[in-house]
Amino acid sequence: MRRPGMAELAAAAGVSVATVDRALNGRQKVQPDTLVHLAAVALAIGHPAAGRLSGNVAPGPDRPVLRIGVVLHKQGQDFYKAFAEALHRAVSAETRVTGQLVLEFSSSQAPSEMAGLMRSMLGRCDVLAATAVNHPEVTAAVEDLAAQGLSVFSLLSDFAPGVRAGYLGLDNLKVGRTAGWMLAQAARQTGPVAIFVGGHRWDGHELRDQGFRAALRSHAPHLSVLDTLVNLETRTLTYDATMGLVRGHPDLRGIYVAGGGMEGAIAALRDAKAGGRVALIVSALTPDSRRAVKEGLVTLVIDTPLDDLCRDLIARMAQTGRSGTSGRPTSTFLSPALTLPEML
Repeated sequence: MRRPGMAELAAAAGVSVATVDRALNGRQKVQPDTLVHLAAVALAIGHPAAGRLSGNVAPGPDRPVLRIGVVLHKQGQDFYKAFAEALHRAVSAETRVTGQLVLEFSSSQAPSEMAGLMRSMLGRCDVLAATAVNHPEVTAAVEDLAAQGLSVFSLLSDFAPGVRAGYLGLDNLKVGRTAGWMLAQAARQTGPVAIFVGGHRWDGHELRDQGFRAALRSHAPHLSVLDTLVNLETRTLTYDATMGLVRGHPDLRGIYVAGGGMEGAIAALRDAKAGGRVALIVSALTPDSRRAVKEGLVTLVIDTPLDDLCRDLIARMAQTGRSGTSGRPTSTFLSPALTLPEML
């Protein structure tokens, strides 16, 4: 496909082509706020000059440079690709600082790798946020970084409570209850249901598991919840385990994938021709899950609004970077984005 040019960028940003030309080529001075806006829009539409526009935003006394560190995992997954794009948009749109995003990915959810990556960010960023399991190694890393003046925010799944600067994500207990309530509406016949978590050290997944089971106890006593399955958020493990569930439980009524790896469950239900018979609830709206919703394979998607999350995160990080302190640790809960078949 042809990449967007100046005319497309001007139309998307609501400015003239002449303004875009000035911003790209420096023919005349362009207001800093306009440059920030153009950089964010360029990134959103995939304009090749997005990086150059971001570089043209000059720091000043009212826009100090802030190195924003973020550590994520599963770089190849669609959800984390979308997360990275949302981070770039939020950094470009922030007007209080000139943000420089320092983004790293962990290849696994191993506590030692996550803790090591977080430690490696010391000196490379002014404030840090990460997705990580709640583990003593991670907590120790956050404590060490905080002692050296680097505030750390937890994302999506909380870790190092009482030490980290703040948490931003969904209220995971309520997310689990929402999944349980929906499954109770979708599965009216008696039978078992299953839940996948990435691992028992993911605080958010454990809370979703608790909420899911509590809601089913209240709303669907006819459904029995099988032992929690750990999929390490991988497609292959989820596929194999889902196939085993379908074959081993002919009366299986539903599956909730509380974290990553949903692609495996979708593919397994598709291959087993179990769509419609087994309700499936997943945790991210991606091209794969969107297609599955349209096919009737997915009953509900409970997604994290990444643009809202990243906008709030960068604002908090900018405030922390400018003041030199994160203040009192807080939790910021966003409203989940729900997708049902009739919404597409």
